[in-house]
Amino acid sequence: MAWRGSEVEPGAGDASRARGRLAAFRGELYRCLTARADELFELADAVLCGDGPVRVLAGLSLVPGHRRGHGAVYDALNAGRVDVGRLRWAVGAVPLPAWPDGRVRLAVDVCAWLRPEARTSPGRLFCHVHGRGRNAGQMIPGWPYSFVAALGPGATSWTAPLDAVRLGPDDDATQVTAAQLREVAGRLAQAGAWRPGDPDIIVVLDCGYDVIRLAWLLADLPMVLCARLRSNRVFYAVPAPRPPGMGGPPREHGAPLRFADPATWAVPPVTGQASTARYGTVQVAAWNRMHARLCKDTAWEHHPGKLPVVEGTLIQLRPARLPGYRELKPLWLWASVTGAGPGEVAVLWQAFLRRFDIETGKPQCCHSRGWSALSSVPSRSVFVRAA
Repeated sequence: MAWRGSEVEPGAGDASRARGRLAAFRGELYRCLTARADELFELADAVLCGDGPVRVLAGLSLVPGHRRGHGAVYDALNAGRVDVGRLRWAVGAVPLPAWPDGRVRLAVDVCAWLRPEARTSPGRLFCHVHGRGRNAGQMIPGWPYSFVAALGPGATSWTAPLDAVRLGPDDDATQVTAAQLREVAGRLAQAGAWRPGDPDIIVVLDCGYDVIRLAWLLADLPMVLCARLRSNRVFYAVPAPRPPGMGGPPREHGAPLRFADPATWAVPPVTGQASTARYGTVQVAAWNRMHARLCKDTAWEHHPGKLPVVEGTLIQLRPARLPGYRELKPLWLWASVTGAGPGEVAVLWQAFLRRFDIETGKPQCCHSRGWSALSSVPSRSVFVRAA
């Protein structure tokens, strides 16, 4: 696999390049450990190479490659230190998966590290957890984390984690995510993963995000946000020109497009279809320069002056089938770009379908490996920093 920005020796094979990258990252990881470095480094290897999830911390001392006694494990967790800032830069400097079009694709999502029995742990929030069946969700105390990961092409769900921030009780999730994406974009530019003149970075999000506000906060960055919308939303087109001689202030909102009312769906200027193995033939429709009507609610109540009109491209996907017995309903996306043609629309919605790859890198994997046994100081985790 080709990796952009990597230093490749002439004639070196893929295996040699992979070993070189791994050795370089492990060396930088060791230099990020500022106290109890040797034991923390071996502890990380023991967790990754152990046969099964971690049940007892002392058991990590029996994993091949761990050369110290079980007392060193507890000492490293209690007294060890990690330079999180340097580690974030080390992670950002790792070459990203190379897409054929050379475009970087990122996914953002929030996942909870559940801590229902840790009553004395600070900053816990009620986190929504999906259960089996309809309306089977639960609210369980835990630590929510906002993750950013780079998506890769091909028939794989591997992602490259770039950053994680723990959300506190007083944090504005939208502002935290905007600051997180701004920092990640800066690190990618510093590492050479994105250069001036390259296509904009695509960031895909689920419907839990306020994508309109995020697009407004990140309007100065070379990013295109593409997020799923709830099926009860209403968007507005550009208002028609006012007839000559009619007075009054100019209109801001044109004809409404209600997702739940097909009678309001105007003829889309961009249409198409694509064949997929999972969803059958997907019918695609897109409307240009669509915006939502903002109001002075909790998100915009402190906005000075007049509320902005944030325009973008509204995309509708109508699959031929869905896995399981789910009802066939249109999927609605909104992208923070205007004037998108059929090619750009296809890139955006196909990038969103890869958003689900981030599920493999979220803390559920850590739970399955038993990493929660090491979470006495969660802000010192390898890819996690406190907000």
